[in-house]
Amino acid sequence: MRQPDPAFWRGRRVLLTGHTGFKGAWLARMLARLGAEVTGLALDPEPGPSAFAALRVADALAADHRADIRDPEAVGRLLRGARPEVVLHLAAQALVGRGHRDPAGTFATNVAGTVHVLEALRGLPGVLAAVIVTSDKVYRNDGTGRRFAEDDPLGGADPYSASKAAAEIAVASWRASFADLPPLATARAGNVLGGGDFGQERLVPDLVRAQIEGRPLLVRRPDATRPFQHVLDVLRGYLLLAEALAEGTAPAAVNFGPSDAELRVRDLLALWGEVEWEPAEGPVMAEAPRLALESSLAGRALGWEPRLDTPRAIAATAAWYAAWRAGEDMARAAEAEIAAALDLRT
Repeated sequence: MRQPDPAFWRGRRVLLTGHTGFKGAWLARMLARLGAEVTGLALDPEPGPSAFAALRVADALAADHRADIRDPEAVGRLLRGARPEVVLHLAAQALVGRGHRDPAGTFATNVAGTVHVLEALRGLPGVLAAVIVTSDKVYRNDGTGRRFAEDDPLGGADPYSASKAAAEIAVASWRASFADLPPLATARAGNVLGGGDFGQERLVPDLVRAQIEGRPLLVRRPDATRPFQHVLDVLRGYLLLAEALAEGTAPAAVNFGPSDAELRVRDLLALWGEVEWEPAEGPVMAEAPRLALESSLAGRALGWEPRLDTPRAIAATAAWYAAWRAGEDMARAAEAEIAAALDLRT
């Protein structure tokens, strides 16, 4: 199993968009642990508990900028000011349900926002690599249940999925059209588990809220399968992809999925522990019943593989929320988790 190289990241100037979100907060902490100088660009965290607060991400940043990636002037100004050597673009509207309620805003954030980052990168000196994070939902899901590989057709029936597929097309277009861009690649992962996710209408955060409130969890699609995996495994993949881009050896797009079989929602709940749940009543938003990724390219090209299988990822996530509810220091716990994931000494 290949690990991100601390020698590559030590002292490296990194511009990270979306650092106030779930994955972005963990990535900011991971980069800081590797010795990078991290500049964040994001909106304020959503109201309520957040990974940004629980992990004390502000302590890990060289600079913390609040801006909307739908504002091209702000994006350009902040990228130029940060003088990044690596750009990791995670900022997004990442909720399927919100995509249905606000499709125009979802496209504006996920497509136009990505284009603004790409435009800001054009001619920007010193950038070795830019990783644009999309989703496992970018593929045209034909309902066969097969695993999707990087060269499969893009699609997406719901607004969120379609907006991420459109972002993929934008990245490919800019790469083919403009020679003044740094090396670019897209990273496709999703259904990420880990502590600190408090998003609305997502399985684990909804489960945690239901347990806190002492009520049954309402489950939209208990038999839907998804490639559940731990957040730190996915983020290791993003960093390895950035390193490969800087070395000139990276594919244009890479899937990051679990090594074991996809899991039904009801099976995840059974592995979590004592969970009281019941099927949601009434119509549910359109979602593919099965989603699976073929991730062998990440192994061949990057030396990446997940450290945790799905049951252990679920157990680690459940343990995080139990510790958080008990009032433990989750920033210190995160440091230990990250050190273990990277095979570093605490």
